[in-house]
Amino acid sequence: MAPNELDDLYGEVVLDHCRHPRNMPALESPDLTARAVNPFCGDEVNFQVALESGRVSRVGAQSVGCSINQAATSLLSEIIVGKSLEELPALVVLFRAMMNGREMTDEEAHGLGDLKALETVRQFPVRIKCALLSWSALEEGIEENLAQRGE
Repeated sequence: MAPNELDDLYGEVVLDHCRHPRNMPALESPDLTARAVNPFCGDEVNFQVALESGRVSRVGAQSVGCSINQAATSLLSEIIVGKSLEELPALVVLFRAMMNGREMTDEEAHGLGDLKALETVRQFPVRIKCALLSWSALEEGIEENLAQRGE
């Protein structure tokens, strides 16, 4: 990979979140937990989510593996705070669509916030799974939580 390709992949936002991950401490007594592992590369993600009045109030996010996985986990941990569990599946769908090459409207891009910085990962298809691992974990955690609540 040429140096300019690395600069494109590891942009400022991605590098900042990789070097300084947000919400790393694990939460005690979370309302929702999620875990995902990519057995092919060894990337791992663990989430703990605390809810207040049906909205995400705090997130614990721990990731091990490549910088894309770590940055995506950190970015995800920030964007979901304040959202309801019911809002999160649409965000997952939107992020997956962006990662799979769909062009975003201005409104959708605004809704993704800093997550838009991960769009450059599409240039390296083998790395897309790294960006999606935390989203897969969150999606499974939400499904489990809703099933436990009987919804």
